[in-house]
Amino acid sequence: MRSRCVPLCFLAALLLIVFAWADDWPQWRGPERTGVSKETGLLKEWPKDGPKLLWKNGEVGGGFSTPAVVGDRIYLMSNTRDEESAVALDVKDGKQVWSTPVGKVGKNTGQAQYPGTRSTPTVDGDRIYVLGSDGDLACLGRDNGKAAWAKNLKNDFDGKPGLWAYAESPLIDGDVLVCTPGGDKATMAALNKKDGTVIWKCAVKEGDAAGYASPIIAEVGKVKQYVQFVGGGVIGVDAKTGQLLWRYDHTKDEAANIPTPVFHDDCVFTSTSRNGSGLNRIKVDKDAVSSEEVYFNTTKLNSIGGVVRVGAYVYGTNAKGELVCMDFKTGEVKWHAAAVGTASVTYADGMLYVRAQGGTGFGRESAKPKVALVEATPDGYKEKGRFEQPDHGDRPAWPHPVVANGRLYLRDQGVLLCYDVKAEK
Repeated sequence: MRSRCVPLCFLAALLLIVFAWADDWPQWRGPERTGVSKETGLLKEWPKDGPKLLWKNGEVGGGFSTPAVVGDRIYLMSNTRDEESAVALDVKDGKQVWSTPVGKVGKNTGQAQYPGTRSTPTVDGDRIYVLGSDGDLACLGRDNGKAAWAKNLKNDFDGKPGLWAYAESPLIDGDVLVCTPGGDKATMAALNKKDGTVIWKCAVKEGDAAGYASPIIAEVGKVKQYVQFVGGGVIGVDAKTGQLLWRYDHTKDEAANIPTPVFHDDCVFTSTSRNGSGLNRIKVDKDAVSSEEVYFNTTKLNSIGGVVRVGAYVYGTNAKGELVCMDFKTGEVKWHAAAVGTASVTYADGMLYVRAQGGTGFGRESAKPKVALVEATPDGYKEKGRFEQPDHGDRPAWPHPVVANGRLYLRDQGVLLCYDVKAEK
């Protein structure tokens, strides 16, 4: 018995080591919508030319959609000309498993044109939930992409998208799907995730258009709220009833409210690249819910790349393309340093993955984005490696880096790159 027991114990130990670092990325900004991965056992320093490229798929189609990764599948949104689709890929080699048409590419009505997919699929059990840029919301089977139900935010809710179409990623909270149609009748809405029936609609004054952020869950004093950055500012909505609880518009950007709010210790942090950063404390007194500004400053963190909170600090890039470390509670800037330019930021295992958007050629090849590994510390900028991303096209690389199960995924228009970032055991 002893000769058989030792190998079994050894195998169990190995499995524990493997699962210690493995973690899926099931939705926009990861497991908790914070841009933070729970993985460990990752590289603390990159080789001269960056981590090892495992594979690339150069035929994933256009768009700015960040992928979701669960188990042996990668899910993303893709567009070919005027049509958008939800796509599943195999994590082993990036090859397509299935593709399901979702709808048309949403029209851009702003002066600049950025047509294409934006939303990250949300994986929940055996289903995934996707939103096209024209407002097509669908519940698909995870294994085959078959549609269980579908809605359109403009047609079914009299929705009002922003100048650059719909960009949010659907939020799943238990049996509820939360989305942001915008407009006079349903600025935000909650649906039954199983069949798409409406639970409630929340109409915000003046019929705020949908912004480009995605909603998050916040609970203060046993009151669960959905917090979202819409066209007119940040709002908190009662999760049970859809009642508007509070509104904060000091950080709003008149052009585009893009960053997903960050919630911690009863406070909501938001920042935009043309306005500034603000912290808003949510208070609950019996049945009354209110908000109070803790601080506002003119540190303008990148609107598209967002920020991540690590401990007492938030990290993001400013309008100058510098990486900034700011105290979450006070707004004090601890340091700022030239890194790789305006970038998206993801955190995993003590490190920041900073992916620059690159140049914006629009019809000609633009500057290739640089990707840096930076230690997440308030003690100063400590870079631990960088590389130049290959296969960059003529549009900015806006999709956020994804760290899942020991791999780094970078989406850039028609290509998806997969890198090995596991540390050697």
